Amino acid sequence: MEALARAARSPADVYLTGGSTAVLLGWRSSTVDVDLKLLPDSDELLRAIARLKDELQVNVELAAPDQFLPALTEWRQRSVFICHKAPLSFFHYDFYAQALAKITRGVAKDRVDVQSMHAAGLIDPQRMLELFTAIEPELFRFPPADARDLRRRVEEFVASHRAEA
Repeated sequence: MEALARAARSPADVYLTGGSTAVLLGWRSSTVDVDLKLLPDSDELLRAIARLKDELQVNVELAAPDQFLPALTEWRQRSVFICHKAPLSFFHYDFYAQALAKITRGVAKDRVDVQSMHAAGLIDPQRMLELFTAIEPELFRFPPADARDLRRRVEEFVASHRAEA
């Protein structure tokens, strides 16, 4: 974050997602890459990322939940502020969007991440179902996402946590 901020010349918001969030919040000790979304994206920052990847020997991917699923309403408002390193502001991308994207992938470490988000009080299963229901009609725009299978997975997650309550 510091290296990227030093390279930046104009204000932007950087949304960290995936393993970056997991490492920063302490439920994973490492990640294979840094996934992020820039708003606005700029050639300056993209060039800096390409250079920093080599300098810092880290893989950086421009990846966010809204590349895999429709953007959740008010995702920016729910994104959690991490810090400001002038001229950049860093955030955790909306936890609900991250959880839904991870449920979509269905990978074991992603399931652990979603459980960790819930255990940390970052997501409420019922609210996640409501947010999913709101984007469900738009899932056709994301062919890799199987709407019926995703609904089943989200409902299973909600039901398993309803039983715990």
